[in-house]
Amino acid sequence: MKNYQHQLFSFDALVKALEKLPSIGKKSARKMAYTLAIENAPLGLQVSQAIHDCIIDVQKCGVCGALSHGEICHICTDSVRKNGSLCIVSHPKDVFLIEDIGEFSGVYCVIENYQNYNFDTLIKRIHNEAIKEVIFAFSPSLQNDILIMFIQEQLENLELIFSRIAQGVPSNVSLDNIDHFSLARAFSSRINL
Repeated sequence: MKNYQHQLFSFDALVKALEKLPSIGKKSARKMAYTLAIENAPLGLQVSQAIHDCIIDVQKCGVCGALSHGEICHICTDSVRKNGSLCIVSHPKDVFLIEDIGEFSGVYCVIENYQNYNFDTLIKRIHNEAIKEVIFAFSPSLQNDILIMFIQEQLENLELIFSRIAQGVPSNVSLDNIDHFSLARAFSSRINL
């Protein structure tokens, strides 16, 4: 039986590659591989081309760290979005989630690794863009609470209003696992720190 799978080394390699995706097990990976390579090969080629194009074209914005098709994303270049509000998130994919709910019309800052983050650049940005409010959009956890306190300390002399999204978001759950309604309600009901 295993010999049969190893003889189909290309198919087996595709299954193993798909298994590495988050929340995809072997059975789901095999179904996806069969659909993309056998049942609907044009779709497989379309997905392959889209992945290739994305790898070539998409990068992190040089200003905020969100995903962009150029050096600076369209949010950072939109003068209407420079309304004095800055939302700090821990991952570029969180920007998608917040944009989907449509409750925030300011700019973003992605801090994936605070230990290597250049806070001097953020402080200059806050001055240059006349930021008045910093909103923390992190999922609730002790680690994120400590991170918020650390960031506040870095920015404490800037006379900012600090707020965070409301705590209707469950602890230790990433933002991409929360439904849009709950995230929208948590964002619009954010609390000052």
